[in-house]
Amino acid sequence: MAGVSSKSLAAALESLEPKLATASIALAEDLFAILGLLDSNAGLRRALTDPTRESADKAALAATLVSGKVGAPAQEVFLELVAARWSTARDLGDALEVLAATSAIAIAEGQGDGSANLEKLEDDLFSFIRVVGSSHDLQRAFDDPQASGAAKAELAGRVAPQASEVATLLIRQAVSAPRGLKPTALVQRFVELVAKRQQRWIAQVSVTRALSDEQFTRLQAGLNNLYGRELKINVNIDPTLVGGIKVVVGAEVVDATAATRLAELRRRLAV
Repeated sequence: MAGVSSKSLAAALESLEPKLATASIALAEDLFAILGLLDSNAGLRRALTDPTRESADKAALAATLVSGKVGAPAQEVFLELVAARWSTARDLGDALEVLAATSAIAIAEGQGDGSANLEKLEDDLFSFIRVVGSSHDLQRAFDDPQASGAAKAELAGRVAPQASEVATLLIRQAVSAPRGLKPTALVQRFVELVAKRQQRWIAQVSVTRALSDEQFTRLQAGLNNLYGRELKINVNIDPTLVGGIKVVVGAEVVDATAATRLAELRRRLAV
């Protein structure tokens, strides 16, 4: 996914984030259900992504499609997606899949120790990949075009009986609706989304010189307070910063270096 679709997905993920704090696993289940409806109807996908069609018409069509079938949170997310622009009809479904998986992963993250829960989720998904990868019989069973999605989901439950609720949801989605991929390849994509979510728990800190124990403690406390969670701090010495500090947590950059402040001053003076 690139270009306008990539920007629309980024905006959708940003809009989704505040909703995740109070979301339940039903949100992910509902979004996956909507994805199933889209994947079963190519004409519908084209209608919802037609750039010549009025946004109000697409919103009305989308609302008719999901009204009474999914909860209000999922409907809201879906209508926001339909209002965005997409390069291809397929991109809408791909984005919906990412949002559904991200929602599920965030639910796991919010259950107790977020970082540890993400590690457990990653382990569950990797375990499924390893088991299936080591068995030709399982690979054939999951690739069998004659087997129903329900049958494959039931088999997946037997393959990974100890998996968490979220891991089970993602695995069953991958085997029942791999959307042109090998089921293990889609599970691997979900693993990558888990890894991306884990970056929210790691602060990459660049400073000009080594921090004292006291400075590190103050930094740790300050960042934990800023982000509202217990972060792992990785400190990198970078003399090129000139002075100050640069912090990267996930996709967010907090740059307080002297060079950046100087550049900002120059920009202001140039106006």
